[in-house]
Amino acid sequence: MTTTLADAISAFSPALPLAVAFSGGADSTALLLACAEKWPGQVHAIHIHHGVQAAADDFERHCQAFCAQLNVPLLVRRVDGRHAPGQSPEDAARRARYKAFEAVALEEYAQDAIKNIAIAQHADDQVETLLLALSRGSGLPGLSAMPASWVRAGITYHRPLLRVRASDIRAWLASRGVTCIEDPTNVDQQFTRNRIRAQLLPALEATFPQFRDTFARSAAHAAQAQAVLLDVAVQDLALIGSPPVIANLQRLSRPRQANVLRHWLNTTFNAVPSAAQLAELLDQIAACTTRGHQIRIKVGAGFCERRGALLHWYNPTVLL
Repeated sequence: MTTTLADAISAFSPALPLAVAFSGGADSTALLLACAEKWPGQVHAIHIHHGVQAAADDFERHCQAFCAQLNVPLLVRRVDGRHAPGQSPEDAARRARYKAFEAVALEEYAQDAIKNIAIAQHADDQVETLLLALSRGSGLPGLSAMPASWVRAGITYHRPLLRVRASDIRAWLASRGVTCIEDPTNVDQQFTRNRIRAQLLPALEATFPQFRDTFARSAAHAAQAQAVLLDVAVQDLALIGSPPVIANLQRLSRPRQANVLRHWLNTTFNAVPSAAQLAELLDQIAACTTRGHQIRIKVGAGFCERRGALLHWYNPTVLL
């Protein structure tokens, strides 16, 4: 169920000291203010300067002034947020942010031992993420949307506002008389997420007033199912070997073959096969009944290849 910002912060209990990812926008402003009031002297702010907007320097100055008012230490990390050809601007910015967070935790705050970072994504962001995943034909990992907490590179990230509506966050700020940055890219409808926010969410609100709660429940079911699949993949990988023995793979059902191969490729090589690549690989594994049958299929940035009784993956661009 959706909740108030006050109740969400009351239930939030990370290890201290805590860092808050602070853009200067409404959501991160509310999160930083609420956390600083709950844990005075125990909260830091991290501002990521992406360098892709003309107003980025103004955003930084606003964050510095606001943190000075709160008496909260602010660290500004400048990153190159430009996207590569074929990469979405949102994905490029997100990857740059997380690299910066890891660097901050490992370098800048080493003496303070900050291992917990809070991010201000909320209930509307969760719905947008789920709708984007549906539009892309994502599997269970995508339909699980965003977790409330997770660990990456030794840092625990938290999303304490995932059950709070965006409108409630702004109303809370208004009641406190707090101003924030309005990022012009957040209303630019060339970005799919912004079109969802401007066009789909109002329609859902009118048709299914409880959609934030029901969508979150569906995402939780998907996450639970994905956890079961992960358990099965770990068990199956122990049975088939790493690299997999093709004959052992063939003893599994096709869905279990797909599940364990995704797990092996992702966890061992950080390779993610497309649906078409995985289907072709499964077809070739099924057809691999003679000693001379060859397998060499593009998967992710590399190739899956049969070598004797085993299935291998390699990337020729990094092969020594």
